Amino acid sequence: MSEMTVAEATDKIYASLQADNDDIDTHIAALKQALAREGLKQATFDPSKLAHNNRSGRKLMQAYFRQRGVIVTFAA
Repeated sequence: MSEMTVAEATDKIYASLQADNDDIDTHIAALKQALAREGLKQATFDPSKLAHNNRSGRKLMQAYFRQRGVIVTFAA
């Protein structure tokens, strides 16, 4: 897996979410590595780019990512 930035990993996750979660675990792992390299503790997502932009969809995403070691926040 090539090294990518947090922004690139986030973009791949958006694409994966739009493609019915295709390879989502691989993209989460890449995001986790990018966060560690850049010294960040959490990833911030734009809710308008999510497939399910409602409270339950955001909470499900946070829980799923948290199980894989990534803290998710949403931009206002």
